Amino acid sequence: MDLYSKKMEVRWSDLDPNYHVRHSVYYDWPALVRLAFFSENGLTPELSFKLHIGPILFREECVFKREIKLGDTVESNIRLLKCRKDISRWSLTHEIWKNGDTLCAIVTVDGAWIDTNLRKIAVPPTIVQQVFAAMPRTENFEWQQG
Repeated sequence: MDLYSKKMEVRWSDLDPNYHVRHSVYYDWPALVRLAFFSENGLTPELSFKLHIGPILFREECVFKREIKLGDTVESNIRLLKCRKDISRWSLTHEIWKNGDTLCAIVTVDGAWIDTNLRKIAVPPTIVQQVFAAMPRTENFEWQQG
């Protein structure tokens, strides 16, 4: 897959006192894209609950490049930046674009899979590996040693 993205609506409640999108919304949009990608590729919240597996984040960083205001059209994508071969730990990057041509932010997350019963990092089941195999990758994607 070359690209996976979702359009986002800028809502009045997303704005800060300066009338542009507040910083925390820049983190919310990529989270929505991640969960949509997982669900659309078979890893639904219901299945995650049944398998006792879920994603956790260790680090989330946003580089802000341009402001987004009410009325802008926003789209966020997802790409795999690096990953262990067993998919237990990974890094994803999300670009946030406005009006189809302006890069507004780059969000990078480092995460892993947790066994929700044991509350420990776990190697995920096959379905998770299949979802990550379908995920678009950055041009500089790299496999990490475990």
